[in-house]
Amino acid sequence: MSAPRPRRAAGGSAPRRRLADVTTRSPETDLGRTRRARRIGRVLTETHPDAHCELDHSNALELAVATILSAQCTDKKVNEVTPKLFARYRTAADYAAADRAELEELIRPTGFYRNKTSSLINLGRALCERYDGEVPGRLDDLVTLPGIGRKTANVILGNAFGVPGITVDTHFQRLVQRWQLTTETDPVKIEHAIGALYPKRDWTMLSHRIIFHGRRVCHARKPACGACTLAKLCPAYGTGPTEPAAAAKLLKGPRARDLAVAVGLDPDLVPQQAAAADVP
Repeated sequence: MSAPRPRRAAGGSAPRRRLADVTTRSPETDLGRTRRARRIGRVLTETHPDAHCELDHSNALELAVATILSAQCTDKKVNEVTPKLFARYRTAADYAAADRAELEELIRPTGFYRNKTSSLINLGRALCERYDGEVPGRLDDLVTLPGIGRKTANVILGNAFGVPGITVDTHFQRLVQRWQLTTETDPVKIEHAIGALYPKRDWTMLSHRIIFHGRRVCHARKPACGACTLAKLCPAYGTGPTEPAAAAKLLKGPRARDLAVAVGLDPDLVPQQAAAADVP
């Protein structure tokens, strides 16, 4: 069963946990960690039913390109750039034969546009030379391509090919460490450690839900602890504000008020601008 959601009476506040409740408990066993991880997964499923890949795409090539452009750039900015880009470059051959100056100008708003242009041109050439212009559906093949590392490969596999994969981006790494599901710091080791806690079929959607939670609730500097559905499962509870009104103000995204309701808070505590705020 998923963890009970904290509720509040009219005019009251959501139940609070003392930090001592976390710091004085017995060391967690491997089995206990696995069970807690599974509960976290179930709560995230309820909390973020809208979780999905936030890079707009219609095929594997577009997703590969969008993921390359997303480095050091927000998904929103990438999605503003890609419609014109995808209309101009439809195939791997188009990228391989691209005019560098033209391509640079199109992707300039995403930052690091010179390096990204090189990656896209070289990606197009490699696909044409080695894979008949098609994006391969195997991890071992994808990671040999220009601009595509293991994280990008897992994004492509999970969302374009339906092959389960764990995407260890900065949000994912921060949250699984905050939840003390792993002490690993290397992304590949994190991927394997977290993968061992969950059924393989859940890996792709788990990644989306954790990333959604990191962007909307569990922020890097000031997480919305007092408005989080995972409060009873999180060893780091109290890192951010626990007072409901303060925590609710930190929620972000179009479902910010729904997130408040999920923990029994008055949705009016969420500022109007929070629902319209860009997620990181």
